[in-house]
Amino acid sequence: MSKTIMVVDDSPSVRQMMSFTLENAGYAVVEAEDGEDALKKLVGSTVNMIVTDLNMPNINGFELIRSIRSKSDHKYIPIVVLTTEYHESKKKKSKEAGATGWITKPFKPDQLLDVIKRVIPN
Repeated sequence: MSKTIMVVDDSPSVRQMMSFTLENAGYAVVEAEDGEDALKKLVGSTVNMIVTDLNMPNINGFELIRSIRSKSDHKYIPIVVLTTEYHESKKKKSKEAGATGWITKPFKPDQLLDVIKRVIPN
């Protein structure tokens, strides 16, 4: 059974590129356009990992991570931040919120897949 990864980003082109990369590597993908959409789609679903942007409307990445970590159903899902942000303060804040890892955009498909394989091995 393939692992399911939720991709959360307000950019349709970034979601499409991540989904293409992940699906070609054998993963199932659930797309969400922001943190609010992601939280709705998490209800009653089985997701093995979340890759999220930080800067999004409605519920941003920091708020999304904190919200997921506060819920017993999804508390231990690995969450990797994929963002254009590169400041150490943002990395620290995302880690304090509960992020598992960090990738800077633009991402290389091999880099994304390498991180995923380390976080959710088959």
